[in-house]
Amino acid sequence: MKKIRVLIIDDERAARSEIRRLLAGYPDIEIAGEAVNVDDALKMIQEQKPELLFLDIQMPEKSGFDLLESLEEVPLVIFTTAYDQYALKAFEVSALDYLVKPIREERFEKAIIQARQRLGKTDPTGQIFVKDRQQYHFIQWSSVHLIESMDNYARIFFGDKNVFLKSSLNQLEEKLNSTIFFRINRAQIINRQYIQTITTMDGRLKITISTGAQLEVSERQSAKFRQWAAGK
Repeated sequence: MKKIRVLIIDDERAARSEIRRLLAGYPDIEIAGEAVNVDDALKMIQEQKPELLFLDIQMPEKSGFDLLESLEEVPLVIFTTAYDQYALKAFEVSALDYLVKPIREERFEKAIIQARQRLGKTDPTGQIFVKDRQQYHFIQWSSVHLIESMDNYARIFFGDKNVFLKSSLNQLEEKLNSTIFFRINRAQIINRQYIQTITTMDGRLKITISTGAQLEVSERQSAKFRQWAAGK
């Protein structure tokens, strides 16, 4: 049986010990480690590759949100905190669950069940965490239909929303799954899953995506796009 690798991140020893005690009753979960601050957690995530984080929100110097913003690939997250005022913000970012300390065993069990269900339906393209103004978002890459370059930012379109990520299009292009995403011109990357039609107009390739937006493939990228669209 493949175990779920978990990282516990909390600056309070008692809180970490309590989560460890609660996890002892779940043989399908393996504790990959514990971190007491954001910097330690970042190193451990890069080394241990956990699938699930139990993450305290308020910690010295940097918060749990700061940690998530610094990650290129974000595991599933269950927030843990003693402060109720963070609850709404946590759910706005679509965290897997939110546990208020002291954690009740029945609520903990519910969170574990949700984690098992979600990991059974893992998105192979992964997810990112973005802070845009005062809003926080977990974004599944599979839900992104278009990425546009905006000065020093990338504008990410998903569903009926869009957010700004401080990243160049070149940096994103290197990280994205090239079988799913393609850079059609200097300013835009599209997701194959949202292409509805491909037509030629005045010698140029035109793409219509599921939102109704019409996009143009640059002349330089046309030959590569045809091969990519054909799955070659």
